[in-house]
Parts: sequence; structure tokens; C-alpha cells
Amino acid sequence: MKKVSLGAKTLVFPLPVWCVGTYDKNGKPNVMTVAWGGICSSVPPSIAVSVRKSRYTYDNLMAHKAFTINVPSVEHAAVTDYFGMVSGKHVDKFAETGLTPVPGDRVHAPYIGEFPMVLECKVTHVHDIGGHIQFVGEILDVKTDENMIGENGLPDIERIQPIVFGPEIRQYRRVGELIGEAFAIGKDSGQRKKD
Repeated sequence: MKKVSLGAKTLVFPLPVWCVGTYDKNGKPNVMTVAWGGICSSVPPSIAVSVRKSRYTYDNLMAHKAFTINVPSVEHAAVTDYFGMVSGKHVDKFAETGLTPVPGDRVHAPYIGEFPMVLECKVTHVHDIGGHIQFVGEILDVKTDENMIGENGLPDIERIQPIVFGPEIRQYRRVGELIGEAFAIGKDSGQRKKD
């Protein structure tokens, strides 16, 4: 039995750290940092992010129904934090950081040229869930730098070095070591050992 109850909090470890790329109504590229998100469907491949209505990105998402998910590496931790601290209403975040907005190939949304992995998404569902609006985006393409591809032809998590977030404690962390292959290490766990 657990001894400590912390109450209803946004407390689960870890959360992804992503930068959502959008265009505003004038075509200016913008990006904001989010941690409220995750894969929400396999077919069609879809991802969900939650944004407050008060955020500049909310209006961009509603106007264009498109976004990119930019996966930052640990080397981009400071700029990723910055993207979550200032508003695109007042600051051109790309100009301020010197990062490159690249037009998406599949959707009307920019991605960050320097980040190692990008997902291009079209908005398929919008859900008002209280303090945030959840945007579900169908993933139309995943892009990565060639040097981020592993031996299996897929992105290598150790090369990308994505950032994860600890909510409530407000910490960024790096991904840890491999502990086993999914759908493999648990094969014998369901069988009771015989005496």
C-alpha cells in the first residue's frame, strides 16, 4: 500500500518535450514548447498535444489546422525552454534564436531545421477538455537527419537524445540506458515458476 497521497496533480514521469511549429495569420513562423502530449492512435498514426486557448499557438492551430512536432535533443534544451517562456505575439522566436524555420512538405506549418526529428501533422480532431484544448493530428510524415538513423533504418533514440520533462518538479532530463527489448523481455514473466 502506498503511504503518501499527493492529491490530483499533473504528475507522471516522464513527459515528452516537443516544440510545436505553426504559422500565424500573417504567415510568420512560430514555435512553442509543450509537454502535454503523446501518441494517441496507431491507425491512422496520430499524435495529440494540448494547448491553452490563451496561447498564440492556439489561434494558429485553429486557423491552419496543421502543425509540426519538433523533437529537440539535449543540446537544444536552453532554446527549447526559451520557446516556452516567451509568446510569439511579441517575439519572433526564430529570429531571436537564429534557428531556421523550414516550410513543411506535407502540411502548412514550419519545422525547425536544426532539430533532429520532425513530424508533420494535420489536425483531425479538436477537444475542449477544460484548461486546455487537445489537438489530435494525423502524422503525415516523419523526418530525421540521416546521421540519426540506426542500423534498423529507424531513428536511433541514443543519437537523437530527446529531452523528457518532470512536471511539478519542473526538470528536464535525458533518456537513460537500454533495459531490454519491448515485447521480448516480458515473455517469461507470466509463467509461474515451478518448485
